[in-house]
Amino acid sequence: MKKMIDIDFGSARYDELVELRYKVLLEPLGLKFLDKYRENEMSYLHIGCIESLDDKLVGGMMMIPIDDEEIRMMQVAVDGKYQREGVGHLMVAYAEQRAKEAGYSRLIMHAMLSVVHFYEKLGFEAEGDIFEEHGITFVKMVKSF
Repeated sequence: MKKMIDIDFGSARYDELVELRYKVLLEPLGLKFLDKYRENEMSYLHIGCIESLDDKLVGGMMMIPIDDEEIRMMQVAVDGKYQREGVGHLMVAYAEQRAKEAGYSRLIMHAMLSVVHFYEKLGFEAEGDIFEEHGITFVKMVKSF
């Protein structure tokens, strides 16, 4: 059984989350995690998904407030061994719940083109043109509630 948790910045669990994000999102693209950006993450909400039986971190993300209306999901990562088991759906549903509880009316993200369909199935809509960041092609996805 999977369980959603909040992760404290700087904790051992946070270090696990950083490693997972690197392994799933950056390493396959030949990119490195730069410690100089870590300080920026201090004020972000860090969310994890753990396997209840063994307390293993199987997924995670960050949420960054943009303004009073919007909050952004970033670096949504699911361990490859647990993909296609509903972990991504669970994490996005939890992020949406947290956003609503905090008074936000829009959840946004920059989705790689390969995962746009996944987010569309969850009620997100593409907004604006396709763009590139650090050599990766994205589209802005938005869900209003």
